[in-house]
Amino acid sequence: MLYAQIHLTLPPWIHDEVDAQRLYPDDDSRIALAIDLSRRNVLHRSGGPFGAAVFDTTGRLLGVGVNRVVPSQCSTAHAEVMALSTSQQRTQRYRLNDDGGRVTLATSSQPCAMCYGALIWGGIDELLIGARSDDVQTLAGFDEGPLPADWTGELEKRGISVRRDLMREAARDVLRSYGESGIVY
Repeated sequence: MLYAQIHLTLPPWIHDEVDAQRLYPDDDSRIALAIDLSRRNVLHRSGGPFGAAVFDTTGRLLGVGVNRVVPSQCSTAHAEVMALSTSQQRTQRYRLNDDGGRVTLATSSQPCAMCYGALIWGGIDELLIGARSDDVQTLAGFDEGPLPADWTGELEKRGISVRRDLMREAARDVLRSYGESGIVY
C-alpha cells in the first residue's frame, strides 16, 4: 500500500512556549524568536538545532517552524519549510505576499539548498539570518547543499532583501551545543 497522506506536526511545547499574540516590531525581536525556537528544540530533544518564524508587515507572527526531520522521518521537515507551511495554512495563501504586504522570514541559520528554493516560491520579501552555512557545517555537522555562488544576489534580484549575521553568536551557541552533545534528533 502506498501512503496517500503526509502528516507533519510541530512539537507540543510550541503552543505553551510561543506567544502567538505578541508583536515582533523589529529585526532583533524576530531573529531572537527564531534562535530561541532552535534552542528550545534542542533542549526539548524534539528535533535538530534550527528555528524559523514568519511575520507580516506589522510584526504579527504568521507561523513558526523547528526542524522535525528525524521525529517525522521526513527530509523536508526543515524549520523554514515548517514555518512557511504553518504560515500558508494560517493565511490560506501558498504565496504569502499575494495580498501585497511584505513578509519576513527569520531563521536561526542560513537556509540550505532546499529551503532557499522554498522561500523564493513561498512569497518572502525579507530574509533575516543568524548563523552562516559554515557555522552549521563545522559546529553541528550538517551538509547544507550547494547554493548559487551569489545566492544573496539571486534573492535580491527577485526582490528578497537579505540581512545576515544577526545575533550570530547566539545562533552559533545553539549549533555548538547540539554538535557537542553527540545526540541526533
